[in-house]
Amino acid sequence: MARSQESFNKKELNDRKEKKKKDKAERRLARKEKEKKGGLEDMMAYVDEFGNITDTPPDPNRKIEEVKVEDIQLGATKREPTESFDPIKTGVVTFYNDAKGFGFIKDSVTQESIFVHINNALDPIKEGSAVQFEVEMGQKGPTAVKVKLNK
Repeated sequence: MARSQESFNKKELNDRKEKKKKDKAERRLARKEKEKKGGLEDMMAYVDEFGNITDTPPDPNRKIEEVKVEDIQLGATKREPTESFDPIKTGVVTFYNDAKGFGFIKDSVTQESIFVHINNALDPIKEGSAVQFEVEMGQKGPTAVKVKLNK
């Protein structure tokens, strides 16, 4: 008999094709096996008593403490009535720049330094003046508004 007409190159190409087919078939079988093994049990997640997600189911023998419906709190905590809040504060002007029109007031109660601008002053102010003011949040922090001299 005569030899096959296939050259070495053609044989090598055919061998590669056969190997690819076998690898593909093996991967397909492996996927099917994995699908059979996996399932709903692998996808289950449980929450433990601390609120952490875990893959182990809770122990049925473990005692769970009862929670009273009255103890469950929905929403924000209720604010207890405090003494009436006075928005008008008092303080002393610690620094004031007339040329630029701004300064700082030191609150007499909290000792906090609060920014003040000339546009928010009802009376002309200077360093060392005792003043009354209200506080609002400005772009960079608390700002004194409605500033007037303390009489």
